Amino acid sequence: MNPILLDIPTMIETERLTLRMPRPGDGSTVNASIKASLSELQPWLGFALCNPEVEDTESNTREAHAKFLTRESLRYLIFLKNTDEFVGSTGFHNIDWSVPKFEIGYWIDTKMSGNGYMAEAVGKLTEFALTELGGKRVEIRCEFTNHKSRAVPERLGYELEGILRNEDLSVDGKRLTDTCVYGKIAAE
Repeated sequence: MNPILLDIPTMIETERLTLRMPRPGDGSTVNASIKASLSELQPWLGFALCNPEVEDTESNTREAHAKFLTRESLRYLIFLKNTDEFVGSTGFHNIDWSVPKFEIGYWIDTKMSGNGYMAEAVGKLTEFALTELGGKRVEIRCEFTNHKSRAVPERLGYELEGILRNEDLSVDGKRLTDTCVYGKIAAE
């Protein structure tokens, strides 16, 4: 089946969160969160290296909106359900619809960290991929030394399938890094 024909919800809710597709106009909200969280994001995420302008983030969120519609990737912005306050971003990238398998990425606003929001959001997306999207595999990859990022799949019962040594360059391009590969597969 052509994935563009799939009816994928633009909004998903958990107990405390609303996950929704990025929309034009979201760039300023996301940018403010990036700027407030630069020191935590810069070691891990390329978009945070250069302290992006609002226009850069708006462009990125509009591209994410378009890719959602074409099913190339499925990014969701995370908001607190009760206050509509921005929490962070998560979603599926590196999708292989032929299997189907999904890789989940995520980042959180520093002030929202430590409340279990990201584990709640990623847990919901994992369940959604394996049940609603018919996924056979969900994967999370993160740098070996990014302990906060690694805590999410570990908390959700993903299996650490391997550590790829000298697999990538650090975000600043100055050193080799090891990548942890966590996986969860559909029940057989």
